[in-house]
Amino acid sequence: DDDPGSPSDHGSPTASRVVDVPDTPAPDGSTEKVAAEVLPSVVKLDVAGAAASGGGSGIVIDSDGLILTNAHVADLAAGGGSITVRFHDGTKATGEVVGTDPLTDVALIQADDVSGLTPATIGRSGDLDVGEQVVAIGSPYGLDATVTSGIVSALDRPVDVGRDPDGNVTAYPAIQTDAAINPGNSGGPLVDLAGRVVGINASIRTVPGGDDGSIGLGFAIPIDEVLPIVEQLKNGEKPTHARLGITVTDAAATGGAEVTDGARVREITEGSAAAEAGLEPGDVITRIDDRPVTSSDGLIATVRSYRPGDEVEVTYERDGESRTTTLTLGSDEETSRS
Repeated sequence: DDDPGSPSDHGSPTASRVVDVPDTPAPDGSTEKVAAEVLPSVVKLDVAGAAASGGGSGIVIDSDGLILTNAHVADLAAGGGSITVRFHDGTKATGEVVGTDPLTDVALIQADDVSGLTPATIGRSGDLDVGEQVVAIGSPYGLDATVTSGIVSALDRPVDVGRDPDGNVTAYPAIQTDAAINPGNSGGPLVDLAGRVVGINASIRTVPGGDDGSIGLGFAIPIDEVLPIVEQLKNGEKPTHARLGITVTDAAATGGAEVTDGARVREITEGSAAAEAGLEPGDVITRIDDRPVTSSDGLIATVRSYRPGDEVEVTYERDGESRTTTLTLGSDEETSRS
């Protein structure tokens, strides 16, 4: 008989509710499997500069410590600052800026004296669909190795995050996601459920006057647009970007009768791709290939998704008539204007 003075297992209210379920391997296509595969390739970046300090995230892209992140993270080290790279296994190293590209908000950092790292697998952002599940990884508010999940909320969302020292707009055709992205996630990967990096988490929309935390509107730079810039930075080259050779403003802001969406041409650079194609001041660009253009930022972001030398079809309105022209995009290699 049981000792009436001591509780038995079957008499314990807690024991009857505890179920020991053995840990099972994560199934392919699960957030758990993605996290296990990608976390070793994500780093936390602590940046201290002369004027400011902060943190962000980064993506290991080769085994010897080359790290992809945002320019706005690396730029915190300007003026003789320092970067500390903290790896998933707890080790850390000093980082040096290899190069930055403010126009696409991309930077490369080299971690010193490391080897044998696990590079991330790079995917194709062009294969994404709206509604597809994705996972964001990074160090929001300094909480390293944080994993969040959600879906692709929209593609080719024009995002303007500022201007470079020459006055050029930093804009890109973003992947919008409802996966929670917060300050400190910048530079970390957005990955698909195969564990492939499809974007770099870069910015969020916040409530005016509210906190800077996630409200489910996060934006990542598509990896397809990043890779050519990465190669140029790796090779010590100045990054180049596709260029129409015009200045534009929102069509809606300039008034006018028939067109309210689009980018109205204000000036055209002599000898530029736009000039050679016959565009004129006052024209309103409404489409590049099959991608609608509804604003000046939208045009800039769309053109930045191409490379110099690419051929595109431009649809525009002139005197109430829709027209098209085909042109070969130029390069900003010789100029600060885009």
